[in-house]
Amino acid sequence: MSQKLAGKVAVVTGASKGIGASIARHLAAEGAAVVVNYSSSREGAEKVVGDIVAKGGRAVAVKASIAEPKEIPGLFAEARKAFGKVDILVNNAGIYEFGALGEITPEHFHRQFNLNVLGLILATQEAAKQFEGGGNVINISSVVAHATPPGTAVYSATKAAVDAVTNVLAKELGPQKIRVNSINPGMVETEGAHTAGIIESDFRKQIESQTPLGRIGQPQDIATAAVFLASDDSSWMTGETITISGGFR
Repeated sequence: MSQKLAGKVAVVTGASKGIGASIARHLAAEGAAVVVNYSSSREGAEKVVGDIVAKGGRAVAVKASIAEPKEIPGLFAEARKAFGKVDILVNNAGIYEFGALGEITPEHFHRQFNLNVLGLILATQEAAKQFEGGGNVINISSVVAHATPPGTAVYSATKAAVDAVTNVLAKELGPQKIRVNSINPGMVETEGAHTAGIIESDFRKQIESQTPLGRIGQPQDIATAAVFLASDDSSWMTGETITISGGFR
């Protein structure tokens, strides 16, 4: 069976665990060579690379913090060094910190906007320079962009910004045959969600009770959509935001 992404090279930011790791594995399974980016968890990134290589795929781990503008060009330089080009960028790196209005500080604001929005824009800027004859950008946003739960003023604002950036850049980059789309996941069971205590919380039960399909998501629920957006199956789609949340709104 032919692979949908044979001959393509993908950079996945924040791919050492969770949704990013699953996306990296799924892109590789469809034939893409994958740059597994990480900022702190080298062990996690190398495990993802090991899993891909063990199944006959091609992957390298590259350290770079997307929140640090000066580190972004090096990520793409390493991608070209390893695989000769870049065709796909998945902007997955991001953080979430919740806090009610009275708890918001400039640090809380800038920590999230610097990575979730500015880092995403600068990574896309660098990728657009590298793409030859077209390219593909997939932004990982969140259902909070429009669900806006209490205590998420800054985080929800970053994800609403990601959706706006997706729409703007789809128009800007379309003439260069670069497609830009966004995936808005609902609550997904990841290592980070476990660490934050969300998976064992009443908040999870509340979300599930409002979700028509009755469960939270798994990383592969998002990864398969990323493969679709990265492939020619979605060749006439750009500027779209796809909500994957089990029907939660």
